[in-house]
Amino acid sequence: MAHDTASGLRGGRAGSRPRPFRGIARSLLPVLTALALALAAPAHASASGAPGQGRVVVVGVPGLQWSDLDETRTPALWKLAAQGSSASLSTRAVPPPDRGITCPAAGWLTVSAGQRAGTAGKGCPAPVAPQPRPAAGGGATVPGWDALAAYQSGTGYDARIGTLGQLVADAGGKVAAIGPGAALAAADKSGNIARYAPTPVALGDLTPYRLIVFEAPDLADAWARRPLDEYGVPTPLPGPARQAAAAQADRRIAALLPLLAPGTTTLVAGLSDVTPNAHLHLALAAGPSPSGEPYPHGRLTASSTRQDALVTVTDLTATVIQLLGLPQPREVVGRPWQPAATTTGGPAATVSELADGDLASQVLREVRGPFFTVLVTLQLLFYAWAALALRRRRAGTEPDVRAASTSKLLRAVQIVAVLSGAIAVSTFLAQLVPWWTLPTPMISVIVTILGIAGLITALAFAGPWRAHVLGPLTVVAGITSLALLLDVMTGSALQVNAVTGYEPVTGGRFYGFSNIAFAVCSTGTVLGLAGVAQWLLGRGLPRAVTVGVCALYGMFAVFADGWPSWGADFGGVPAFVVGLAVFLILLSGRRVSVLRLLLVGVAGVAVIGALSVVDWLRPEARRTHLGTFVQQVIDGQAWTVVGRKLSAMIGVTVGNWSLTLLTLVALAFLFLVLARPSRYGAAALGQAYALAPTLRAGLLGALTCAFIGFLMNDSGIAIPAMALTVAVPLTLAACVRALQLATPTPPGRSSGRAAPNPSEAGPLR
Repeated sequence: MAHDTASGLRGGRAGSRPRPFRGIARSLLPVLTALALALAAPAHASASGAPGQGRVVVVGVPGLQWSDLDETRTPALWKLAAQGSSASLSTRAVPPPDRGITCPAAGWLTVSAGQRAGTAGKGCPAPVAPQPRPAAGGGATVPGWDALAAYQSGTGYDARIGTLGQLVADAGGKVAAIGPGAALAAADKSGNIARYAPTPVALGDLTPYRLIVFEAPDLADAWARRPLDEYGVPTPLPGPARQAAAAQADRRIAALLPLLAPGTTTLVAGLSDVTPNAHLHLALAAGPSPSGEPYPHGRLTASSTRQDALVTVTDLTATVIQLLGLPQPREVVGRPWQPAATTTGGPAATVSELADGDLASQVLREVRGPFFTVLVTLQLLFYAWAALALRRRRAGTEPDVRAASTSKLLRAVQIVAVLSGAIAVSTFLAQLVPWWTLPTPMISVIVTILGIAGLITALAFAGPWRAHVLGPLTVVAGITSLALLLDVMTGSALQVNAVTGYEPVTGGRFYGFSNIAFAVCSTGTVLGLAGVAQWLLGRGLPRAVTVGVCALYGMFAVFADGWPSWGADFGGVPAFVVGLAVFLILLSGRRVSVLRLLLVGVAGVAVIGALSVVDWLRPEARRTHLGTFVQQVIDGQAWTVVGRKLSAMIGVTVGNWSLTLLTLVALAFLFLVLARPSRYGAAALGQAYALAPTLRAGLLGALTCAFIGFLMNDSGIAIPAMALTVAVPLTLAACVRALQLATPTPPGRSSGRAAPNPSEAGPLR
């Protein structure tokens, strides 16, 4: 579920006293140049691997999951798991209408193209048996190939089916396909297969072939015989039928393996779904790896995911190309499978661990929708309760007893506000606990998140900083920023399968900053810097030094967000730059003008452009989507990508009414409750600004960041919704503390504002 009203992304340039941005821009230039030269250097051997000249067999078992493996029922696959490298396989391709799954034919076509592909029409049509070509000496043609190729141009991915087969054929290698699905993957760009047979025995001697694609269709065939649902997709397979089909597929594989030539690399992939809901599937590699050494017993990875034991179906195409020692065409978007960490456990441990990964992804898909419903509902109820509590607090109009009661109520509002502001980062930190394995996952994830948020809240009130207006805000925002920055610098493990993070089954992205993580981190960074700035100014540091300190950390956060090896966030960097710049300009005591915003916006685009070019200069196999986008601009395909992301942004914004409602209510609470003293009593936001002036700069910077992020990313309304989930409760907590520190006006002047008491408040120290 992608989640994205008036606030943009985060910024990252600021500088000296007279010209906050010019000095930083100058200092960034040599750094970026040095990094570009470093990354442009040739990749080490492990990144590309030595060109292989061996043979490859791709064994496709549509629907095969790790939970299907059993030492007794599937001995051949069990043996391969004991010998080779293993991973979960994200099979995301072009889904059928109204169903987020990958059909078997779509999986095969994706292998053919090295890019997400699919088939037209409703449901999951089975691959059609190829038509023999007698004059071609055992060759065949895929029926309807031209229509399949034409359909891909309208999917938004522009897959070039036939790429794999054509590449091998053009290099002089012989290609064979066994089974109708395999024919889709092995065909050349004209839809022809050099050699086709329904069984390995019918194919004869396998040694002449550089590439053999083999289909074990048993799970897919059993699923296709099930009754169809309203979307034309078969209903789930019963457990016994699934076990029998997996056992039959294993027998087919066991019959194939002895026929292969020595030195053949075997790649096994459960390359599609055979369920109404998407799953992670099996990926296995055995035999010679790209380095020439056998794949060790351990985990597979790929630079497309940067996660141990997680690869994608498009990576399968890139792996075959690398194993055959062929150049990878640009239209192939995957990255080769590479051995990751070796393991000492046997196949039982491997199967259990990877099956647990699919379980986590399934539980995530089940709880994500209800979780956001609960989150939105509780946030709305909290805003209503807080508004009533603030309305009761009319300075100078209450008797002493009622005033004491109101003081306790405001204290409760402050604590709950801090807890609410800590929820967002807690959704990521919850991945430190395997909540998906507990009996009631929905309750487990909520309890885990609330428990971690409670610990952060306790820390926020644990020290002397609790007495100051921005004390709790600074602690929560600082933890939010540091936790997510450290996570993205160490592989983004906290974002995988988090309720607000990546969903491996969907396969949109596997590393770096997700849009929601960007929204949460940028908001925490800017608000945290506002608290730090208030503390520094209170300690007597010159304003220029304070601005410089905040600029240094802010620029590092922007760098971490955009650097290809860390955040690799294309749309976030310009927004982060502008939002941070707004904060720094206001912090320096200057006015934010349209011209300055335009200049900062250009700077943000320049920064992400420079990072993208740096990424593009790296070897093609090591590029992220930043460098890939540069190549798409060169190839004239950029508008296709932009159009797809714009469509996704509009779809999320229009379709996700709950997040849209949360965004509107949060903004209304901020500007109609906290900033409107005439109706609700004390001028809460004004009091907070008076006691902690840096809050205004931080809040406006964070809102700017969220608004620009909303415009530039495909998660749409989810970005401001999650940013406000952090910003508004923490701002409320600061406002409540400001009201507590305010000296009431004399009785009878209920419309007057409460004046701050500087002797009690003081700066944040």
